[in-house]
Amino acid sequence: MTKEILDSLRSIDGFPIGKDEDIIALSDPPFYTACPNPWITEFIETYGTPYDPNDGYNREPFASDVSQGRTDPVYLAHTYHTKVPHKAIMRYILHYTNPGDIVFDGFCGSGMVGIAVQMCGSPDPEFQESVNCDMPNVQWGSRRAIICDLSPAATFIAYNYSNHIDSDEFKQNAQRVLQEITREYGWMYETYHQIDGQIQYRQEIDGSKKPIIGLVNFIVWSDIFICPNCSNEMIYWNVAVDKEKGVVLDEITCSSCGAKSTKRTLERSWEIIFDKSLNETVKRAKQYPVLINYSIINEKGKEKRFEKSPDDHDIELIKRIDSLEFSIYSPVDKIPEGYNTAQPRQSHGIAYVNQFFTRRNLFIISGLWDKYQQIPNKIIKGLGYFSITAALRYLSRMSKIGTENYFKGGGGPINVGLLGTLYVPSFSVENSVIKTLNTRYPKLFKVLESFSSSGEVIITSQSNSNLSNIPNNCVDYIFTDPPFGGNLMYSELNFLWEAWLKVFTNNQDEAIINDSQYKDLFKYQQIMEKCFHENYRILKPGRWITVEFHNSKNSVWIAIQESLLRAKFVIADVRTLNKQQGTFKQVTTTSAVKQDLIISAYKPSTTLEQTFTLTAGTEDGVWAFTNEHLRHLPVVVEKEGIIETIAERQNYLLFDRMVAFHVQRGITVPISSAEFYAGLAQRYPERDTMYFLPEQVEGYESARLQAHDVGQLSIFVHDERSAVQWLRQELATPQTYQEIQPAFLRQLHQDSHEALPELSDVLEENFLKDDQGKWYVPNPSKTSDLEKIRERSLLREFGTYVQGKGKLKLFRSEAVRAGFAKAWKERDYGTIVSVGKRLPPKVLQEDDQLLMYFDNAVMRGGE
Repeated sequence: MTKEILDSLRSIDGFPIGKDEDIIALSDPPFYTACPNPWITEFIETYGTPYDPNDGYNREPFASDVSQGRTDPVYLAHTYHTKVPHKAIMRYILHYTNPGDIVFDGFCGSGMVGIAVQMCGSPDPEFQESVNCDMPNVQWGSRRAIICDLSPAATFIAYNYSNHIDSDEFKQNAQRVLQEITREYGWMYETYHQIDGQIQYRQEIDGSKKPIIGLVNFIVWSDIFICPNCSNEMIYWNVAVDKEKGVVLDEITCSSCGAKSTKRTLERSWEIIFDKSLNETVKRAKQYPVLINYSIINEKGKEKRFEKSPDDHDIELIKRIDSLEFSIYSPVDKIPEGYNTAQPRQSHGIAYVNQFFTRRNLFIISGLWDKYQQIPNKIIKGLGYFSITAALRYLSRMSKIGTENYFKGGGGPINVGLLGTLYVPSFSVENSVIKTLNTRYPKLFKVLESFSSSGEVIITSQSNSNLSNIPNNCVDYIFTDPPFGGNLMYSELNFLWEAWLKVFTNNQDEAIINDSQYKDLFKYQQIMEKCFHENYRILKPGRWITVEFHNSKNSVWIAIQESLLRAKFVIADVRTLNKQQGTFKQVTTTSAVKQDLIISAYKPSTTLEQTFTLTAGTEDGVWAFTNEHLRHLPVVVEKEGIIETIAERQNYLLFDRMVAFHVQRGITVPISSAEFYAGLAQRYPERDTMYFLPEQVEGYESARLQAHDVGQLSIFVHDERSAVQWLRQELATPQTYQEIQPAFLRQLHQDSHEALPELSDVLEENFLKDDQGKWYVPNPSKTSDLEKIRERSLLREFGTYVQGKGKLKLFRSEAVRAGFAKAWKERDYGTIVSVGKRLPPKVLQEDDQLLMYFDNAVMRGGE
């Protein structure tokens, strides 16, 4: 890696912030670069296979249960904010790929996809047996991976997870470094052993007595507040912690005046100090050490733990360390303005990286970093840095004590703090660097021993929105776990790690919702769309992308789905993942929130794209798409003898996917829903309300004969459309109005904006009634007739919206959908945009169909 090579890469989006020499020092080409990787094309030429439309590749969406397993030592080796366990990813890779295939992840984070591709070639026997039982046709063997992230910290962690040498060599170096650090800095963690407040002494051979020295495991520091009544300082630990109950009291009593108050009413105590690292005066929140946990090693070499309050010796030791000057590198970078960085700045005056650490821990971490920096072997050096970054949160002021666990037991009392934040607690814990690494290193050594050799993963640091260094149609499968809107601010959270690495995220193209970066939901969707466009370009036609996604907001979920569709992917399956039980459940509405979503989508084959180019806007194009889409859907999903009703095979979702395929390509939809439903019934076999290709029916019927039953979909009734879906399912057995109304009312959770017709009107427009007064689902030909009548009614309603003025507060969503569909067919983009602007923004953002029509109408000059 040279500066000349860097010059040729600077124009690629996401090129990191840092000095050239630091980017070069952090990189280990060709398999890892802390900037866009120029060796990827060579990697693909060496290991990839050219796209062959006749290679016979055929996979259904992966729909089996997956157990996440977040206690695996590999998963726990680093404290990166979010990770999908590599064993969960392995099941997807084994399903969608063959040995030697290339897998891509554009939001790789800590690099679990890189581990997964390698472990497919060397799985642990117990896991392999479990997979073979669930997935008997998989082919074991290593795959290759190209993994990418905008954050240099993320790609550095991924590099060390994926590329290893003899673990014994790192073990020897790590143990040597830790021994040297202990000799040089161990005195900083010495404390006098006390019992009942009295220093304990050891009798020496010459008759003299020397204090028994213990070694600190951790020190609890407490915030100090000012009593609003008497203005005396209160050490929060002393007045707020009920040690018997193991809880922090809501109401506290001042030890000086007896006044009662809550934490919210207290004013923090501040102090002005001279920060030697910054060489300037700063204001910081006052904290005081309140508890020391330390160990004594007896004559037999056994360790015993004790606790004490800090004594004069401990306080003097802290003052002595605080007065020392640094002679080695320690980061003093200013924390950027942001959502996560605001809390420590406001609560404790932390504005620079060094202020996240006590002076003592900063000294020792810097000493460790310096010793690893002097090791010439780049991989050993990198693993050394990796081991420090893995423990950095635990060694910072963000580490906290869980008071209930500490005083009453039950789980680890000390933890890394509130993950996904830079929160500094009122009771922060200063963990011994030496003790921490002595505990963590044996676990890391064991993890490294489990990995296969390097060379199967290549890593690049750049934006997923510009992959110009990766050729078209070269990747066999994509698994990715993208940012969740505004859930995690990665560039802010990774800043501490990157300050030590000296290379920082260029967050201009960070896919996030963040006021500090002036990025709203619309900007987030724009960036995600660019990313998925690039993913689409590099993926081979007919191959799959799996997107794991979590968010508590419907609008963000819709933005992700819309981004995928606008990139021209076709969604074939959406499921929720229960991480506790490792089970899947289909998503049948857009209201899929507060849960992990597994989205399976495919890139259409070149045959379909070529056929559609010739037949776009005609019925032939409609059925060409439907044929391919049915081919990509699962035929049978069975669990415990119950066959799942596959929502994607039902007429309404098949119609939705067909419409999206046309709209995202700017093509008018040539047939109505009624004509589509009639065409489905004429062309494809229907079983249990699902449609199949003729060659798929035999497989379904065979499974159906062996199954106990066909399960029903769980449908959340919140608007007219979901009401019709629920009624179609319920009226598989004909029922009278009186029979169905109570159940319908129990299921109904009507949206506040929805002008939902009366149940009797919904039944009249969509169903038929027999001579006994029972409503039933009509056959396909009758359904088509009813759909035409209903569509006319909806369009009349939509006409009133077009003629009206002002914001639409109460309306029939189905009427808006029908009106947008008709306007799109007539290329009347202005009507779509004008009505869309009058809808409540939340409704537009959370309805995938309305948003699809609106966005595409805007793109085509509708305003």
